[in-house]
Amino acid sequence: MMARTIGGGLALLYALAGPLHAGAQAQAIPSEQASAPHAAAQAGLPVEAAAPGAVALPVGTRSGVDIYRAFREGLAQPECPADASARWRQHFARAPGQFVVPGSDVLPLFGYVVDRLREAHLPTEYALIPFVESGYRPGARSPQGPAGLWQFIALTARNHKVPVRPGYDGRLSPVDSTDAAVRYLRTLHGMFAGDWRLAVMAYNAGEHRVLGALRSAGQRPAAADPDALPMPAITQAYVRKLQALSCILAEAGQRQDWLQALARPVPLLTPAQVPAQIASLDALARAHGADPAQLQRLNPVHGDGRIARAGANTRVLLAATVTRAVPPGIAAASAPAPAAQAPAATEDISDAMADASDLVEAAPLRKHVVARGESLWTIARRYNLRLAELLARNGLDARSVLRPGMVLSLESGVAPSAVAE
Repeated sequence: MMARTIGGGLALLYALAGPLHAGAQAQAIPSEQASAPHAAAQAGLPVEAAAPGAVALPVGTRSGVDIYRAFREGLAQPECPADASARWRQHFARAPGQFVVPGSDVLPLFGYVVDRLREAHLPTEYALIPFVESGYRPGARSPQGPAGLWQFIALTARNHKVPVRPGYDGRLSPVDSTDAAVRYLRTLHGMFAGDWRLAVMAYNAGEHRVLGALRSAGQRPAAADPDALPMPAITQAYVRKLQALSCILAEAGQRQDWLQALARPVPLLTPAQVPAQIASLDALARAHGADPAQLQRLNPVHGDGRIARAGANTRVLLAATVTRAVPPGIAAASAPAPAAQAPAATEDISDAMADASDLVEAAPLRKHVVARGESLWTIARRYNLRLAELLARNGLDARSVLRPGMVLSLESGVAPSAVAE
């Protein structure tokens, strides 16, 4: 088992991270509770000299090894389970390679999500969700409707305070969507007694379904056996995917060549409010000294390059570097930005990292079998649907009478199936 070899890997990790860590500590972090060194960097104070022989990192960057170390230290289940799915381990086998592709946004975005989870005191297993959902592509869209880094459907996004309206789809903002995902995961984490596996099941299938499965199995969240719960196979597989990814990344940390490739400066991403006078990403890039192409990739919510406004608090995700005077409201570090480096061509990672359940295993359409005593209103409320939506999806009207055993479709664009099965 991997647990037997993890010590040596962590020793190597700390050996590599040590000389770089002093420089990383001087970075601005995407947090309102920045530590004194981080605040000093944002205030324009010089980076303190590293220890003799240390490698100084440019302000606005940190070592990729520090990102990986923060992830490993934040895991609730650092040991690889003995029954980790060989199927999903093979499916995600190329995931570690995406961390070391020059110019890739995967590692900076992963670091941003890890930071947010650590700030919220949540397990970093949750940072693997965007691997499964979108392959860490902020602009990912599914033909079924979900979009963005966390693949929210529009209704779920709105319910979690992500603005989705004509001209602005906040699901494509890694700032808005990550804020919402962390809030939701924090709620689920508390609801299910800190068991990240139950929380992940609820993220995939809904908290009411998991609570119902716990009741059916006679289990309590604090002493649950998630594998034994009567949950859909696709939801059980969701947990196994995250476990497989965690195992693969832990095993990669045993390889000196991989850790050496991580030991490089990685842009530190931070959310910034866009001042009213900035109308385009190009203008923001010029003001901030940022790479325009990276700024566009990180913020697909502004798809045509014009700043799509989400009210007074429109934010973007950008690298914490600056070259010139910055308009008020833009977060910045103190050192000049390094010359922009064109990102290397990377292979399409959708097969390797994005959720391929639609390719590997057909996801069943969401349905609800009517139980005795249920009404259309209680069913709509249970699944966070408007009553009108539930009626329209099943060809019903407000006068329709439900019978036990009727099957209601919870999906849009699906032929009504409100008949007994």
